[in-house]
Amino acid sequence: MTLVLENLSKSFAVEGKTEVEALSHLNLQVNDGEFVSILGPSGCGKTTLLRIIAGLDRASGGKILLNGNPIVGPCPRMAMIFQEYSLYPWKTVIDNIAFGLEVKGVEKEGRRKKARELLELVGLCDFANNYPYELSGGMRQRVAVARALAVDPQILLMDEPFGALDAQTRNMLQRELLEIWEKTRKTVVFVTHSVDEAVFLSDRVIVLTARPGTIKESVSIDLPRPRDRTGAEFARIRRYVLDLVETASFSPSKV
Repeated sequence: MTLVLENLSKSFAVEGKTEVEALSHLNLQVNDGEFVSILGPSGCGKTTLLRIIAGLDRASGGKILLNGNPIVGPCPRMAMIFQEYSLYPWKTVIDNIAFGLEVKGVEKEGRRKKARELLELVGLCDFANNYPYELSGGMRQRVAVARALAVDPQILLMDEPFGALDAQTRNMLQRELLEIWEKTRKTVVFVTHSVDEAVFLSDRVIVLTARPGTIKESVSIDLPRPRDRTGAEFARIRRYVLDLVETASFSPSKV
């Protein structure tokens, strides 16, 4: 399932008249099963880009193609995971996971069977009947991942999903996300502010320039998994990507 962005642009009207260009002539291809992270200076349009891909916002120009077909609104083949978890507090864990299947009309036993399989995948079988307020932040984010996977999307869009977590929990969930990705081979587009996170997770890191965001450089991460954050090659790539992000506000695009 190949995702292609062609000449994508986005402008916002400020106070009804002044146009602010958030994204400018952005071109990108994400291949089937690829894990791609998006980095860039604060305000460069990372979340805006993800929302446009998800069909939650409309582009001002250009187009998005999924296997050659244009995407013009929310697409059932994509699921988005937010930093805020967005779980329903009045539903149990298993019912939160099954909710998307309920909306699709899947009968109760079928959706609960699928939800139980995903609870096992994310290691939360013992918490099926708990409510979100009874879980830690990391556990709630695992529920959010399971809920997104329940509808079997081809593409997972993740907007800083671990940004609100402490460092230890964040590192643990990064490893767990990679295990899930290796089992499911979903295509992942992952927005983050963390260079370390992007290099640890990704097949490829896309660095955006400051507003208007366009691609400064696409960096392939040719390191075997699991990756050693303390290794010399990891440190070299992290330093290279960090330099790209730090200079992205004024350097010309290489792509």
